[in-house]
Amino acid sequence: MAKEQGITVKKDQDFSEWYTQVIEKAELADIRFGVQGFLVHRPYGFQIIRKIYEYLEKEIEDDNHVPFLFPTVVKEENLKKEKEHAGFTPNVFWVTEAGSEKIEERFALRPTGEAQIYPLYSLWLRSHRDLPFKGYQSRISAFRNEMTTRPFLRGREFLFFESHDVFNTHEEALEQIETDLKICKTVIYDKLKIPFLYFKRPQWDKFKGADSTFTPDALMPDGKRIQLASTHDLGQNFSKAFNIKIMTKERKEEYAWQTCFGPGIWRIIASLIGIHGDDNGLVLPFDVAPVQIVIIPVLFGKEDRLILKKCKEIKEQLSNYRIKLDDREGYTPGYKYNEWELKGVPLRIEIGPRDLKENKAVLVKRTDKSKIPVKFKDLKKEIEKQIQSIDKEIKSKADKYFKDNTKEANTFEELKKIIQAHRGFVKVPFCSINLDGEKCADKIKEKISADVSGTLYPKEEKVKPNSKCVSCNKKANHIVYVAKSY
Repeated sequence: MAKEQGITVKKDQDFSEWYTQVIEKAELADIRFGVQGFLVHRPYGFQIIRKIYEYLEKEIEDDNHVPFLFPTVVKEENLKKEKEHAGFTPNVFWVTEAGSEKIEERFALRPTGEAQIYPLYSLWLRSHRDLPFKGYQSRISAFRNEMTTRPFLRGREFLFFESHDVFNTHEEALEQIETDLKICKTVIYDKLKIPFLYFKRPQWDKFKGADSTFTPDALMPDGKRIQLASTHDLGQNFSKAFNIKIMTKERKEEYAWQTCFGPGIWRIIASLIGIHGDDNGLVLPFDVAPVQIVIIPVLFGKEDRLILKKCKEIKEQLSNYRIKLDDREGYTPGYKYNEWELKGVPLRIEIGPRDLKENKAVLVKRTDKSKIPVKFKDLKKEIEKQIQSIDKEIKSKADKYFKDNTKEANTFEELKKIIQAHRGFVKVPFCSINLDGEKCADKIKEKISADVSGTLYPKEEKVKPNSKCVSCNKKANHIVYVAKSY
């Protein structure tokens, strides 16, 4: 009748297998498309993703961004115009043939949008009066030839969102970066309840072509760092490469200042799955859930018709929610309970013969499985109350987990020992986050398979007097966070 139900491993014992099973059994995605790294987004998972897009689009448009849509392809010569950004070219997919004919000038599938968008910006934007210009594109794909792939963590085609902003001054660009980070807080933390830290990335780990990169990073239950988004100070690097010149008020031509912002749609849903989920499957904040309330009739025969009638009445009364009546035949109530728990439905309403006789329903919360008897007439009011309770519980649990996962080390050996035993971030003294510190980061990567995430932003932590870099033992000028990474 049905496939094997439920998750067969504990989340804290085998997170990797747990994560794989949740994606498959909650019907979020399907990896059986047949081309490695290309994922099918199943309806239930895609509904969650659409909600994430909606949140981002609202916030970005409230910040005066306007939508546009560029083609999926990018010219080869444009990919190579900005020297650092040309570093993307070894990982792009090239289109070289059309039918049986060779294409004269090959082009690439978009790895990111700068080389597509900025040649047009040079035509659209000419005067200081045209600025600031804030544009974005949403619900699109990007393509990179990743060697290892994992659903929602790394793929060859992945869902994308990007904004590209142009300003008259560098000060305006830096203000936009602060706004981008506030948008991350509003969407990722306030709405999705995913806690994170803001980092300024080291220079060797910044976006190709940027002056500086800033990211919100979360921690998955296996202790690995996951980057949720990034915003970049592009300086004038791309405006010089693509000739985006602006006539100033003083009638002088100057290169524009630019930023770009990319929330990681896949990484955000991966974190939503991993951080909030439990041994029974998904746990979803109320507004995110594709099905917010499920009604399950408990049928035994004699009162079935009246029970179903009452369930339909309640569904109609609660039609302002995304609500489903599960009246499928051939499935026991217990099977249905487990299925909807696996899918993270925040509230379940159970109605059986005794409930009908007592003029009440049983309300069940996904977060703590508590069962609340509620008179039919009080159901709406109780649901409103429990919505707040569910979101508060999800946020509180995630905050506690995140707070308890940062430790400190002062030497390489201490760092090594903690990384091997500890899941999460380790704060360490470090020599430099400029390019001259890259060798020290490489040593950490090589010896203990961990990465230097960067320094806290916007307020960098102070280094204690006489501190030495954990890697080279020279004077430490920064406190950086180290973690294993996706």
